[in-house]
Amino acid sequence: MTEIVRTRDLTKRYGRVAALDGLDLTVTAGQVHGFLGPNGAGKSTTIRILLGLARRTAGEAVVFGGDPWRDASALHRRIAYVPGDVSVWPNLTGAEAIDFLSRLRGAGRRDERYRAAKDRLCEVFQFDPRKKGRTYSKGNRQKVALIAAFAVPADLYIFDEPTSGLDPLMELVFRSELQRVRGAGATVLLSSHILPEVEQVCDHVSIIRAGRIVETGTLAELRHLTRTSVSFTAGAGSPPSIPGAHDLESDGGRVRFSLDSDRVTEALPELARLGVEGLRIEPPSLEDLFLRHYGDDVSAGREHS
Repeated sequence: MTEIVRTRDLTKRYGRVAALDGLDLTVTAGQVHGFLGPNGAGKSTTIRILLGLARRTAGEAVVFGGDPWRDASALHRRIAYVPGDVSVWPNLTGAEAIDFLSRLRGAGRRDERYRAAKDRLCEVFQFDPRKKGRTYSKGNRQKVALIAAFAVPADLYIFDEPTSGLDPLMELVFRSELQRVRGAGATVLLSSHILPEVEQVCDHVSIIRAGRIVETGTLAELRHLTRTSVSFTAGAGSPPSIPGAHDLESDGGRVRFSLDSDRVTEALPELARLGVEGLRIEPPSLEDLFLRHYGDDVSAGREHS
C-alpha cells in the first residue's frame, strides 16, 4: 500500500529532553489512523515535524514522498490541519476567518462548490459565522478550524485533539465528516487521548509512549494482546471449571472470568455444555490496550495524589 506518512527512528530533542526517541510511524493511503497517547507522550511534537513547523533532530520524516521541512509550502496544499486549541482573529467574523484559512489552501470566495460546502458545514456544526472572533467560545473557535478544514478537499487530514471543547452532538458531526472525507479517498491521522473517539472512527492505531511507538496495528490485531471478559449466570455451588480461564470468581450467582482473546472459541463448547444463561462476552477495548502500557503511570499518579 502507498505510504502517505513515514517516520523512521525520528528523534527530537529540546536541550537534554527527548520529546521523540526513535519514533517509527507509517500511515498508508485511505487509513483513518489513530495516534494515541496521553498529554506529553510526543503526539503534538510528531505532528509539528510532519507539518514542517519543527525540525527533527535526527531520523527520517517523509510526507507524500517529500521532506516536511524543505517542502512545507508544496505539502501544505495537500494537507488540512486542525490543532486542539484554536485561536482566531478577534475582529474578524467567523465567516471571514474561515474564508481566509480556506484561501490559504486554494479556495476562492466566489467558488460555488466551496461556498456550498462552507454553508452546509456551518449548518451541521450549528455555527453562526456572523459573530466576531472575540465572542466565540473554545468550542466555536474549534468549529472555525474544522469547517475550514472540511470545506476544501485535502489528500491528508491531520487532527490533533480536534474535538476539544465540542459537545457530544458536535463530536458526532465531526465523526460523520471524517467518514465522508475518508469515503472520498482521503487519509486521516487523528491524534487523541480520548479512547472511545479513536475506537469508533479509526481502523488502525499506533500507541505512543515517551516518544516511541509501543504498539501499532488494526484494532483486531491489537485486541489479541489483551483478554476478553466473560460472564454468565450460574446456579448454586462452586464456579465451574472453564479451560483457559483467568481470575475466575462468582458473586451473587454471576460468574466472571477472562480469557486470552485467541482462546475464546475453545471455551464455547464447555459453556454450551454447562447450559449457561445470560452469557456476556466483551472483547477488550482500546482502553484495555492503553492501560496495558500506561497502567504503571496511572498507579504512580494515584499513589502521589
